[in-house]
Amino acid sequence: MSPDTQTATVRHLSDHIGESVVLRGWLAKKRSSGKIGFLQLRDGSGVVQAVASRAELSEEGWAAVEAVSQESTLEVTGVVKEDKRAPAGVELQLSELRILHLTEDYPITPKEHGTAFLMEHRHLWLRSTRQRAALRVRSEVVQAIRDFFYQRDFVNIDSPILTPAACEGTSTLFATDYFGEPAYLSQSGQLYLEPAAAAFGKVYCFGPTFRAEKSKTRRHLTEFWMVEPEVAFMEFDGLCDLAEEFICSLVARVLDRCAEQLKELDRDTSALERVVPPFPRVHYDDAVKLLNEKGHAIEHGADFGAEHETVLAAEHDRPVMVHRYPAAVKAFYMQPDPVNASLALALDILAPEGYGEIIGGSQRIHDHDLLLERIHQHDLPVEAFQWYLDIRKYGTFPHSGFGMGLERFVSWMCGLSHLREAIPYPRLLNKIYP
Repeated sequence: MSPDTQTATVRHLSDHIGESVVLRGWLAKKRSSGKIGFLQLRDGSGVVQAVASRAELSEEGWAAVEAVSQESTLEVTGVVKEDKRAPAGVELQLSELRILHLTEDYPITPKEHGTAFLMEHRHLWLRSTRQRAALRVRSEVVQAIRDFFYQRDFVNIDSPILTPAACEGTSTLFATDYFGEPAYLSQSGQLYLEPAAAAFGKVYCFGPTFRAEKSKTRRHLTEFWMVEPEVAFMEFDGLCDLAEEFICSLVARVLDRCAEQLKELDRDTSALERVVPPFPRVHYDDAVKLLNEKGHAIEHGADFGAEHETVLAAEHDRPVMVHRYPAAVKAFYMQPDPVNASLALALDILAPEGYGEIIGGSQRIHDHDLLLERIHQHDLPVEAFQWYLDIRKYGTFPHSGFGMGLERFVSWMCGLSHLREAIPYPRLLNKIYP
């Protein structure tokens, strides 16, 4: 390497126009006319076209151009040339090319492949343009979530993954043996956040959660990531405001910082640009009335399915907040509505375009005796929740929180048809490889 040649990345090539640089990466595509080769080189930070001229390369270098195959590992040297038509804004005029590893029979060729095949090769499918774009959006959303709460003085609390009791219900638990005692993979970090709210006031957790739902729909994964804030002395109206602010902040961040990725995904951003406050707030009673008027028969007191959520969301050009669900269809810890105790101070935020519920939350019961009564009504073991009751025994306080599934939000941002592309290695019913 010449002393004047610098090692660079595709992302920062525009800082080196006119200079000689070294890049290391993988060959995404190649075409050649016999005298000139055009190589799409990917290095993780981006993709750049490298132009190889037979007249300007050594005999060995040109032989390498002819021999190199899809996903081979390369080291190239060349001069950075400005090219505003190119995605990276530059191209690379090669002077040297060295094959570090020659790949043979790469399974995912430029032809069309079925989803089942691609899922079996998920570890390689990650390299494709759309998958890289979706996972970059995911990464930006993760950082935006942490920034949102950090800037508002929330404390991050890591809730346990192994738990002795259920949060949402016992029918969708992954059970395991814990030294002779039953334990379960966490469905939610919420119960463990509530004690922490008494210590820090504003807290959140962010990590993997698990649901053993035997569902094959595009909206479900058995392992997914969830972010959950919990706030002391926040009552229901404040919770609705926080959830709205949170969604608007994340959408604005994606639009601002992921324009290139959204373009690669062919995402129509006009729908996202309409996600501004205020969100429509629809009472459960009014939602049921609307569904029946639209020909989607549902009894008052029933919970909504995916079809119902889609119909409700289609009435608005931005997310809609449905609130005050029947307590009978919600979790045991939700605070009753003071006006009608048969309803819970619960909210769901439904995303437009058929993406369904992206946030679910509630004000929590803070009265010890009422919570104990609910535990009995749900046939839950009191001894497993004694520590949870203690919060109401020693300095109780009103508090509220919500949960948002990361993959559903990312799917909505990217316009993906299935959650499996919003997580690096999806876990589905009958799917745990690779």
